[in-house]
Amino acid sequence: MRMSKPILLSTPHMGDRELEFIKAAFDTNWIAPVGPHVDAFEQEFCQATGAGYAAAVSSGTAALHLALRLIGVEPGDEVFCSTLTFVATANPITYLGGIPTFIDSDRNSWNMNPELLRLALENRDRIGKLPKAVVVVHLYGQSADIDPILKVCNQYDIPLIEDAAEGLGATYKGRSPGTFGRIGIYSFNGNKIITTSGGGMLVSDNPELVARARFLATQARDPAPHYQHSEVGYNYRLSNVLAGIGRAQLSVLPDRVAARRRNFEIYQAALGKLPGIKFMPEAAFGRATRWLTCLTIDPQAFGADREQVRTSLAEQQIETRPVWKPLHLQPVFADCETIGGTVAEDLFARGLCLPSGSNLTTEDLARVIDAITAVHHQLCKTRTPAFIS
Repeated sequence: MRMSKPILLSTPHMGDRELEFIKAAFDTNWIAPVGPHVDAFEQEFCQATGAGYAAAVSSGTAALHLALRLIGVEPGDEVFCSTLTFVATANPITYLGGIPTFIDSDRNSWNMNPELLRLALENRDRIGKLPKAVVVVHLYGQSADIDPILKVCNQYDIPLIEDAAEGLGATYKGRSPGTFGRIGIYSFNGNKIITTSGGGMLVSDNPELVARARFLATQARDPAPHYQHSEVGYNYRLSNVLAGIGRAQLSVLPDRVAARRRNFEIYQAALGKLPGIKFMPEAAFGRATRWLTCLTIDPQAFGADREQVRTSLAEQQIETRPVWKPLHLQPVFADCETIGGTVAEDLFARGLCLPSGSNLTTEDLARVIDAITAVHHQLCKTRTPAFIS
């Protein structure tokens, strides 16, 4: 029996121009973390997102670490953070000795609940212990509801950092998420909507902050002919080779968004008819990229729970993943405070991410759809009917 090819969750999608930019880097011997591709990538990224200034770095996590340091997080400082996200959102808080406090999601966007944030800041203000910063995540290619979040942060003069690692290409009221707060960060990891294999970007409308980020990202080297350092820095700058890949990828971002939205539409048309299946909603305030197509499964209605579906597809070489395990449930953050949490916990318990790469074929999508549909039909048939007297 011939084994079916694996269908993975979100793989890199290379185009026609990446090798052209890589060759230019090699031909000119610009290999190190400086060079014309880095400068051009930063400029083109600003043009694509509407950001004022940008610094290309080695990862989204590095960008977030720099952002937190730039706004002055120190040991013992509290930082409010979305709970439904990857651990990389909160880890940099701890790098600086900060203490994360996690905020639950809303049902409309799956992102940070603005009302919970407002109430939490009101309570902190009453006791004179406002957090040092708020880190909001734009999850699975959809913007959080920025206006009320930014409004309450500004009310208490708290810097807002936007983790848009998953949000590139989305919009919020016509603007790019990641460009509203004090600082925004993006990721170009291999599974993201565009990739440099590994890389990230820090953006801000404040040129001094971005210049400071570049300084810290290059080991905080003082302007001297010898190697002199007056403070601790990091080796976080992106290489010219990888920046070249990023330039090629950025040029086709609208195509990548269109492909992932097409995946979602095909999934929704076929699977939305099944009982117990609900897709991650697209909030009315913006346009999502559908970086990953996510759904929830009601096991009573569908006939199988999330794990039964996931393991059944895994046996057929189809990779799916549970939605992010909330950070307040992670052992490493067991001692941290959580505000709310039940919405994120429910989404984790029932949520599943489907293969969503922009290079999936219609045959790949049909195979995923058939596999999920088969789980529903098979388990429904094996249910023991209730006895009717």
